[in-house]
Amino acid sequence: MVIRLCKIGVLASYTLLLTLIAFGNVTDCGSNWPFVQHVLAMDTTFQNPGVMWRAVTDPTLQTLGYIGIIALETTSALVMISGVIILVGRLRGSAEDFDRAKTIAVVGISLSLILWLGGFLAVGGEWFAMWQSPSWNGAGSAGRFLLAGGITLLFLVQPERDP
Repeated sequence: MVIRLCKIGVLASYTLLLTLIAFGNVTDCGSNWPFVQHVLAMDTTFQNPGVMWRAVTDPTLQTLGYIGIIALETTSALVMISGVIILVGRLRGSAEDFDRAKTIAVVGISLSLILWLGGFLAVGGEWFAMWQSPSWNGAGSAGRFLLAGGITLLFLVQPERDP
């Protein structure tokens, strides 16, 4: 029971983190909008002509990218909230029942990892050369979120044992 409570607690903590990130982006869209614009425009990178063709400067496309980020953050958070609720409801169930109940939480965490790894580190960091920017580089934050989510996922998926 204690290990299950720990798993739910770690999941709830990561869920809180992602929920606060999504909430901040939904209620204060302007705070991170310049970040997305600069990363996509690649205007603070080394300006190497070999990669500058990748830059997206069209405001409509930038807006769609930003909406996509916020939508994935929000979806991940909502799915993880559901996962926490489901696991709390299965707390006293059999090991097999509790293991099956992890699926929704695993999906939510995985969506967030796709965002941090695929969206921020791969697309933002490498495709748009975000790592080159001294002022608009979110790789460190994405790495922290990826680490937190990865640890949460690894801990959560450890098989349950009946007492």
